[in-house]
Amino acid sequence: MAEARVRSLGGLPHAGVRVLAAPLLVAAFALFLGACAADDGGPSETSAPSSASAIPSQDHAGSGEQKLIPAEPSATPSPEPTAAIPPLTLERIFQQPNTGPDLNNEHMRTLLATGDVIPGRSVNMQIIAHGNDFFYPFEATAQLLDDADVTVMNLEAPLIEGCPPTREGIVFCGQPGFAGAMAAASVDVVTLENNHIGNYGSEGISATRQVLQANGMECVDRYTSVVREVRGVRFAFLAFNGVGESFDRESIASRVREADAQADVVVVAFHWGAEYVSIPQSAPGIAPDEPVEIAHLAVDAGADLVLGNHPHWVQALELYGGKLIVYAHGNFILDQMWSYETTIGVLGRYTFYGSELVDVDLIPTRIVDYAQPVPLEGEEAAAVLSGMYQASVTLAQSLAAGR
Repeated sequence: MAEARVRSLGGLPHAGVRVLAAPLLVAAFALFLGACAADDGGPSETSAPSSASAIPSQDHAGSGEQKLIPAEPSATPSPEPTAAIPPLTLERIFQQPNTGPDLNNEHMRTLLATGDVIPGRSVNMQIIAHGNDFFYPFEATAQLLDDADVTVMNLEAPLIEGCPPTREGIVFCGQPGFAGAMAAASVDVVTLENNHIGNYGSEGISATRQVLQANGMECVDRYTSVVREVRGVRFAFLAFNGVGESFDRESIASRVREADAQADVVVVAFHWGAEYVSIPQSAPGIAPDEPVEIAHLAVDAGADLVLGNHPHWVQALELYGGKLIVYAHGNFILDQMWSYETTIGVLGRYTFYGSELVDVDLIPTRIVDYAQPVPLEGEEAAAVLSGMYQASVTLAQSLAAGR
């Protein structure tokens, strides 16, 4: 968690408040399934993935190097907790507050993950319209990001000098000043594995890494993992892209096993699957791998938490092998206001007791003004979580039936 980097945000609700999901999916979601795709980058967005997609960072291009950036060892690591903690279930995540016994705050570590972030197109235009205020997209959510021990964000556009202002197109970029706003909002780890980070080639990726690192953030891609220590617990972060290309399953399993040998908690971020659906599935010709298969591969290799993005809708959760898989967090900062679902995301707040995941808070947000996510409350927030719960139940039933 960054120190003294967040603006005063007034009466923003505290991140720890859980919104309980309603028992049924609100029928209003169905009204938007056929929403117009022509405005502001609709479903045609990935029908022709950029030829520059998924280019390795300039530092590693063509090397095949697998690099792990270690954390410094703790002088006084926290002892492992001994309390008997009830296992996570979908019902506990969506419908009940944390009731685990004797949860000592000294053993708590929190990780927060966002949905997709593309600070280009109309987001960039709104930043310019607000006097080049790069913090504007974070105004309503920065305190939530800061409240976590580690905040991880998927950045789906390069940050380059001379980024052309535009409100249309599917070749994305943002201005370098956005990195300073990310740092001010307490972003710690940035994943750079997705189908748009290479829109300006390897030079754009290299420039992005440099400006992020200059602002104190660590970058994760298919070649570079990061280990951060939080009061004696070592968290490893890995990231892989399967949009516009296939996943290298052997490499994923090997990298996860390597991280598992060096960390207490292994967090793997994936960019994957079909867009604009609530149940994870492949997209032939675009995202050819089944997200469920890839997620299970990662968990079998040692992943403790799997974080998904790319579908631009919030999607189902799955508990597999005692580990949590979040298939999509939806959109966080993106200008897709052409349907209700594409304005929705969740901030995932994942609480570890020692090295064990014991609680999950999903904080729904909705994008306003083409650029700024705002936390939802009341019935609207409950409807988002209810939809995720129903999708999760449907996925579990499908897998149990041998999907």
